[in-house]
Amino acid sequence: MRGEILGFERRRRWSDEEKIRVVMSVGIDGASVTQVAQRYEVTRQQVYAWRHDLKKKGLWSSDNGSLFIPMDVPFSPGIPAIPDLARDVAVRTQVELRLQGGRCLHFDSTIDAAQLTQLIRAVEIV
Repeated sequence: MRGEILGFERRRRWSDEEKIRVVMSVGIDGASVTQVAQRYEVTRQQVYAWRHDLKKKGLWSSDNGSLFIPMDVPFSPGIPAIPDLARDVAVRTQVELRLQGGRCLHFDSTIDAAQLTQLIRAVEIV
Protein backbone atom coordinates (compact mmCIF):
# COMPACT_ATOMS: atom_id res chain seq x y z
CA MET A 1 0.00 0.00 0.00
CA ARG A 2 1.40 3.38 -0.99
CA GLY A 3 0.51 6.60 0.69
CA GLU A 4 1.44 10.21 0.39
CA ILE A 5 2.52 12.45 3.21
CA LEU A 6 0.61 15.66 2.66
CA GLY A 7 1.80 17.67 5.61
CA PHE A 8 1.89 17.97 9.36
CA GLU A 9 -0.79 15.81 10.99
CA ARG A 10 -2.58 17.65 13.76
CA ARG A 11 -4.05 15.98 16.80
CA ARG A 12 -7.78 16.49 16.97
CA ARG A 13 -9.66 16.90 20.24
CA TRP A 14 -13.11 15.31 20.41
CA SER A 15 -15.70 16.28 23.01
CA ASP A 16 -17.81 13.58 24.67
CA GLU A 17 -20.81 14.76 22.64
CA GLU A 18 -18.89 14.32 19.39
CA LYS A 19 -17.68 10.88 20.48
CA ILE A 20 -21.25 9.86 21.35
CA ARG A 21 -22.43 11.01 17.92
CA VAL A 22 -19.73 8.94 16.21
CA VAL A 23 -20.33 5.82 18.33
CA MET A 24 -24.11 6.03 17.95
CA SER A 25 -23.86 6.32 14.17
CA VAL A 26 -22.66 2.70 14.01
CA GLY A 27 -25.56 0.58 12.83
CA ILE A 28 -27.62 3.44 11.41
CA ASP A 29 -28.65 2.42 7.88
CA GLY A 30 -26.44 -0.65 8.32
CA ALA A 31 -23.21 1.35 8.79
CA SER A 32 -20.37 -0.77 10.13
CA VAL A 33 -17.66 0.40 12.51
CA THR A 34 -15.25 0.52 9.56
CA GLN A 35 -17.59 2.72 7.51
CA VAL A 36 -18.20 5.09 10.43
CA ALA A 37 -14.47 5.31 11.14
CA GLN A 38 -13.78 6.18 7.51
CA ARG A 39 -16.56 8.79 7.48
CA TYR A 40 -15.11 10.57 10.52
CA GLU A 41 -11.47 9.93 9.52
CA VAL A 42 -10.55 7.94 12.62
CA THR A 43 -9.45 4.35 13.07
CA ARG A 44 -11.76 1.47 13.93
CA GLN A 45 -9.77 1.00 17.14
CA GLN A 46 -10.52 4.62 18.08
CA VAL A 47 -14.27 4.05 17.73
CA TYR A 48 -14.02 0.94 19.94
CA ALA A 49 -11.89 2.84 22.48
CA TRP A 50 -14.41 5.71 22.59
CA ARG A 51 -17.24 3.21 23.07
CA HIS A 52 -15.35 1.63 25.98
CA ASP A 53 -14.52 5.01 27.58
CA LEU A 54 -18.09 6.30 27.21
CA LYS A 55 -19.44 3.13 28.83
CA LYS A 56 -16.97 3.58 31.70
CA LYS A 57 -18.13 7.16 32.20
CA GLY A 58 -21.77 6.03 32.08
CA LEU A 59 -22.50 8.18 29.05
CA TRP A 60 -23.37 5.38 26.62
CA SER A 61 -24.96 1.98 26.75
CA SER A 62 -25.45 -0.45 23.92
CA ASP A 63 -28.80 -1.50 25.42
CA ASN A 64 -31.46 -0.20 23.02
CA GLY A 65 -29.53 3.00 22.35
CA SER A 66 -29.88 4.19 25.94
CA LEU A 67 -28.00 7.32 26.77
CA PHE A 68 -27.02 8.19 30.33
CA ILE A 69 -26.38 11.76 31.27
CA PRO A 70 -24.55 12.32 34.56
CA MET A 71 -26.28 14.62 37.04
CA ASP A 72 -24.97 15.99 40.29
CA VAL A 73 -27.91 16.54 42.61
CA PRO A 74 -26.96 17.29 46.22
CA PHE A 75 -28.86 15.35 48.87
CA SER A 76 -30.79 17.53 51.28
CA PRO A 77 -33.44 16.11 53.64
CA GLY A 78 -35.51 19.31 53.54
CA ILE A 79 -36.12 19.27 49.79
CA PRO A 80 -39.78 18.51 48.99
CA ALA A 81 -40.73 15.89 46.42
CA ILE A 82 -40.87 16.92 42.77
CA PRO A 83 -44.45 17.48 41.54
CA ASP A 84 -45.90 14.43 39.83
CA LEU A 85 -45.07 14.86 36.15
CA ALA A 86 -45.56 11.19 35.27
CA ARG A 87 -49.23 11.73 34.40
CA ASP A 88 -48.16 13.81 31.38
CA VAL A 89 -46.10 10.91 30.01
CA ALA A 90 -48.10 9.02 27.37
CA VAL A 91 -45.60 6.18 26.85
CA ARG A 92 -44.42 3.96 29.67
CA THR A 93 -40.69 3.45 29.50
CA GLN A 94 -38.14 1.82 31.73
CA VAL A 95 -35.76 4.25 33.42
CA GLU A 96 -32.33 3.49 34.83
CA LEU A 97 -30.97 5.94 37.39
CA ARG A 98 -27.32 5.59 38.36
CA LEU A 99 -26.45 7.04 41.73
CA GLN A 100 -23.11 7.77 43.35
CA GLY A 101 -21.25 4.81 44.76
CA GLY A 102 -22.31 2.53 41.93
CA ARG A 103 -25.93 2.18 43.00
CA CYS A 104 -28.43 1.77 40.20
CA LEU A 105 -32.24 2.03 40.33
CA HIS A 106 -34.57 0.62 37.66
CA PHE A 107 -38.17 1.86 37.61
CA ASP A 108 -41.11 2.61 35.36
CA SER A 109 -41.48 6.16 34.00
CA THR A 110 -44.95 6.42 35.52
CA ILE A 111 -43.70 6.07 39.11
CA ASP A 112 -45.06 8.66 41.50
CA ALA A 113 -42.48 11.40 42.10
CA ALA A 114 -42.94 11.27 45.87
CA GLN A 115 -42.31 7.52 45.89
CA LEU A 116 -39.24 7.95 43.70
CA THR A 117 -37.90 10.67 45.99
CA GLN A 118 -38.37 8.42 49.03
CA LEU A 119 -36.69 5.52 47.23
CA ILE A 120 -33.67 7.61 46.25
CA ARG A 121 -33.33 8.99 49.76
CA ALA A 122 -33.58 5.50 51.27
CA VAL A 123 -30.87 4.18 48.97
CA GLU A 124 -28.58 7.17 49.46
CA ILE A 125 -28.73 6.96 53.27
CA VAL A 126 -27.42 3.39 53.30
